[in-house]
Amino acid sequence: MKNYKLTLAILTVAVVWGTTFLSIRVAVETIPAWFVAGIRQFLAAIIMMVILFYRKEFKWIGWKNLGYQIVFSTLMLVIANGMTTVAEETVTSSLASLVSACSPIVVFLGSVAIGLQKFSFRALVGIIMCFSGILFIFWDGLNDLSNPDYLVGVIFLFIAILGWASGTIFTKKLNIQSKNITLNLFYQFLFAGIVQICFAFLFSDSYQFENWSIKSISAMLYLSIFGSVAAFFAFHYALTRVSPVQVSILAYINTIISIFLSWLILDETISAKFIIAAILIIVGVFIINYNKELFKRKKITEEA
Repeated sequence: MKNYKLTLAILTVAVVWGTTFLSIRVAVETIPAWFVAGIRQFLAAIIMMVILFYRKEFKWIGWKNLGYQIVFSTLMLVIANGMTTVAEETVTSSLASLVSACSPIVVFLGSVAIGLQKFSFRALVGIIMCFSGILFIFWDGLNDLSNPDYLVGVIFLFIAILGWASGTIFTKKLNIQSKNITLNLFYQFLFAGIVQICFAFLFSDSYQFENWSIKSISAMLYLSIFGSVAAFFAFHYALTRVSPVQVSILAYINTIISIFLSWLILDETISAKFIIAAILIIVGVFIINYNKELFKRKKITEEA
């Protein structure tokens, strides 16, 4: 019975993050993408602020730490999350989730380039499988790339991957460790929210608020409350109970859930080649990130 909280936390992360691509797709149906991203982050910042005040932990973090948070927020939230949201105006949520699943490849290659990791034959096999999966994705869709909107959406997805990978490598390289992750996340969300809302007014062709549907607004609120806040707390709770390597396997589950829900709810076409691509990418990423601790029962010592 003691593990029910851990089970709930893991299920929350797997299911909620597995639904984010679907929710983004629904949100951008009637709301411009930068508004979706910006309002999502800004509302998440307000929720974090309320939590911090309740815990009496709200405080200034200093200019140096603020600089770190702004860089991290720019890469992970403004670029990665923002570009993914914009991309889903023209590409399917299933495609967005599957392409985004390739981000660990870029993280690995970047880490090798700056000496954080060593290249290996196993990694080469994984990379070949992942790129084979990408080829399968676009096998029947090369003609679609002649559509400027679709092409821009695909380009934005790859920019998002680069942003996410750069943020991950930035954190690993500097070995940034936070004593109060909630406080840092508040500043990250606030900065991203303000920047993205400014982008919304600058780059949105039309933002008549009266045209925003209840369904899209609900999806945006879901992204803010559950996708950005609830899943975050569940993720870090899981990290206090099991190893980061074990928690990382949730990334594969997220992709599978996202593709399934896109087919089930949005009636997105999932071809045989797409399924093969998903298998190749997921297995390839798994091979690259495989660690012998992955399936070991490792007891994490809890701090009082």
